[in-house]
Amino acid sequence: MAEPSLAPFHGSSSKTEPKFEFVFEIALKFARHDTITAMPNGAGRGFVYVDSGTVSGPYLNGKVMPLSGGDWGLFRPDDVIATDARYMLEANDGTKILMLNRGYLWGRKPDTIKRMQDWMFRDGPEVPFDEFYLRANPTFETEKGPHEWLMRHIFVGIGQRQRDGNTIRYYAML
Repeated sequence: MAEPSLAPFHGSSSKTEPKFEFVFEIALKFARHDTITAMPNGAGRGFVYVDSGTVSGPYLNGKVMPLSGGDWGLFRPDDVIATDARYMLEANDGTKILMLNRGYLWGRKPDTIKRMQDWMFRDGPEVPFDEFYLRANPTFETEKGPHEWLMRHIFVGIGQRQRDGNTIRYYAML
């Protein structure tokens, strides 16, 4: 087994200036979806099954294990979707990594979320990246070894929505 790395990054944030380093990009494909609409609290719950995906970057490469999880989005009455995803990654060296990913998706215009739903589920036109906010904050669980550094850092992700999935670029806060 490879020697574990406590911090594969160089440099550090200062007390007044955060620094980030690109770690990897994950491209997710969603297989199916389901919903619970009109809950008593005014919200709805959506679920997408993660069908497959790839992980590529300077610090982590591999795949998303097929059908290993999904995203349980809470559709709030204020048109914000609070994402709550979990799925398994498999690094190229065979290491299994559980990714727990929470974040937010909301539109920069009043009709953005409806247009996104039309795009994804009713063959509507694509919604440009600059019209929505998709950000994530993952945590990871993995065995002792070469990828345990994932359990020692704060990460943020910037997401791009596609018709059949998401692509999210992750950065470590140094």
